Amino acid sequence: MTVNRRRFLQAATTGATVLAAGTLGAPPALAAPGGFPDYRYVRTLLRPDQLGYDPTGEIIFPCVRGVYDRLSSPIGRYYLYYAPHNDPGGICLAYGDSLEGPFTEYPGNPIVANRWDPHYSVPHVSSPHVMWHAGQREMWLYFHGDNRTTRLARSADGIHFTYDKIVLSTSMLPAGATEASYARVFPYNLPSRGARYVMVFMRNITADRRNISWGWSADGRNWQFDPTPLVEPQAVGAVNLSGPHLLERNGNAYVVYHTDKGSGGNILITEVGADFSRRRHLGVFYDSRSAAPESGRAAAPCFGTDRGVPYMIYEAGERLGGVIAMARG
Repeated sequence: MTVNRRRFLQAATTGATVLAAGTLGAPPALAAPGGFPDYRYVRTLLRPDQLGYDPTGEIIFPCVRGVYDRLSSPIGRYYLYYAPHNDPGGICLAYGDSLEGPFTEYPGNPIVANRWDPHYSVPHVSSPHVMWHAGQREMWLYFHGDNRTTRLARSADGIHFTYDKIVLSTSMLPAGATEASYARVFPYNLPSRGARYVMVFMRNITADRRNISWGWSADGRNWQFDPTPLVEPQAVGAVNLSGPHLLERNGNAYVVYHTDKGSGGNILITEVGADFSRRRHLGVFYDSRSAAPESGRAAAPCFGTDRGVPYMIYEAGERLGGVIAMARG
């Protein structure tokens, strides 16, 4: 048992819930905080050195979506979006028929580049998050470029996108914000705010400390943002936080996010309640292993279920030097 897992078990006596959770073909295992599956690394899905589009030798921020029951003629059951981060970046796609892999690189990558006339020309675009918009029956892509700006593009097939608009920028946030990126958007009802969607993202400030922030929207296009961070790094013993993802369980909302490697390199979890008013820090959600490919860092998780089995797809390894990996719950 690792040190961080022991710390989690000790923390359970102060509020975190420990449940028995079985996986197919495996004995019961401890659940993660909040009763979520206890994900375990299985294999690497994508490596930069095996990709045809590889301008910088690094990839980050996976987002996986089941499309077999949503798109009319998908090229695979699952679409896995990812990107290099360093200039020029580029939003990329891989596809496969199982979350276990294998995934095949789309030959037309990048599907969104750092120049899109007449809408923008920026050093890089990265951090793709795709949301299925049921009302519009479209795949909505949120991505950043540059680090101060998050944009929206829309697609009927998940491959060919039409530019929409800027949805988040540092100019929309309190003074002192220097970055607004790594955003993920989810359908989530907040009746008190007239909202049907929630955004979680990383905000950097002039002190060079990255927190997790959030906003809400009635339509997924026009947003309001809370001036107060959702999770401050000092509240969870970290210097920088990033890569947030929203999870729901038993009527409550939770945000998972990762710390910088110097603060442990793990994925943590905070319960925010049904209306995002709670701040209950539950500790380690996923404990990065010292062995490769994680090498002490797991980051930017996204989640999916394939034939009833839960999966987590995430960055494994050094920032800008890792791979896209898969863990099974």
